[in-house]
Amino acid sequence: MENSLLDAGTSGAIPLEPILSEELEDWLKCQQSKTKRWVDANGFNAKPGKICLLPDDRGNLARVLLGVGEVEDPWSLAGLPKQLPPGTYRLECNWQPETLERAAIGWNLGAYNYSVYRPHEERHVSLVLDAHCDASLITNQATALRLVRDLVNTPAADLMPADLAASARSLAEKFDAEFGEITGDALLKANYPAIHAVGRASCHAPRLIDLRWGNMEHPRVTLVGKGVCFDSGGLDLKSSANMRLMKKDMGGAAHALGLARMIMAAELPVRLRVLVPAVENAVAGNAFRPGDVLASRAGISIEVENTDAEGRLVLADALTDAAAEKPELLLDFATLTGAARVALGTELPAVFCNDDELAHSLMGSAQAEIDPVWRLPLHAPYRRLLKSQIAEISSAGKTPYAGAITAALFLQEFVPQGIPWAHFDLMAWNLENRAGRPAGGEAMGLRGIFRYLRGRYS
Repeated sequence: MENSLLDAGTSGAIPLEPILSEELEDWLKCQQSKTKRWVDANGFNAKPGKICLLPDDRGNLARVLLGVGEVEDPWSLAGLPKQLPPGTYRLECNWQPETLERAAIGWNLGAYNYSVYRPHEERHVSLVLDAHCDASLITNQATALRLVRDLVNTPAADLMPADLAASARSLAEKFDAEFGEITGDALLKANYPAIHAVGRASCHAPRLIDLRWGNMEHPRVTLVGKGVCFDSGGLDLKSSANMRLMKKDMGGAAHALGLARMIMAAELPVRLRVLVPAVENAVAGNAFRPGDVLASRAGISIEVENTDAEGRLVLADALTDAAAEKPELLLDFATLTGAARVALGTELPAVFCNDDELAHSLMGSAQAEIDPVWRLPLHAPYRRLLKSQIAEISSAGKTPYAGAITAALFLQEFVPQGIPWAHFDLMAWNLENRAGRPAGGEAMGLRGIFRYLRGRYS
């Protein structure tokens, strides 16, 4: 892994000292005059992300000062792997182990580069982990979050449903999990008509990916991820600007697989199932149309309001299948609505939940992990906006308002009462470069969700 994290016993590392800007003056009072002059000459003010390289008497790098804003910021070290000279470094501070672990994950993600299609010169910059840190937890989370980024960043030409299935199969093999898939017209025979309808117009056959892991005696936890590998909008074709990023429309599937990797690597005592309906929403003579009435696995007839609201259709069949086993916990992930991004912006995932205690716990874990999500309501009166004149439900409302809520209410129709369920509507993409978070595919909310799962099942 780039810019590896090294064991605590590694010797010869260069000290890395974080300093809050308001503490710089007091720190300088305790230093030799030559150090004060050097810091002043370099204009170091300890602002977040700023560094100062301190040499020894021979001109070798002896110490690095790092400006930090908040000690708890998981991205406090994230800019360093691409700023520091090649070498091995260790933190010299009194941060709590949990803070150190988050910072180490941030360091690792700060070294991330998606360089499949262009040359990339690897920089050998390593961080020695503190002895109090859980090294396996750090590596597990960083690897899973990189997996999500890699999947979302991959162009659709190289990540169609079969390729997404291959990635899931590889994950299953690594952790000795069961893997299965239902492909093409076999979806109709197995009663997944909505998945088939959305994906049938593509030359890349639609499929339902199914991964199972864990002891049958353990509590059932099921993850569902929207796997629309490319979304043209179907016959309700997207504009070129809105289509440009639609390789990321399988971001929900990437999140489900990334979280599954965290769960399996940590060996949480759960019976895990991951369902990914994988399709391309394409245009052809056999594409589903606005106004069509689709069958669903639940037996609920769906009138298609807009073919660009396809993600909820494939999720409907997958959620119905997931709910049939009555899992103790059901989570789904989807790049579902622009309305959620209008409400919360691109960096804050929306969560809808049918269980107040579960929602409160998820929000608390996300806040504690500094990996925020924000709850939006399943406002029942808006269910009327999904009324159809000829089917049991419409796939979308006719009004431009409350789009994220009506999408979540649509999904709720396929989750029977009594099953604790949370739906995450997320961007899965950074629009700009920030330390540790380059423009491109991004894992959102997973550290917080995994914290909740560890607390519940460890």
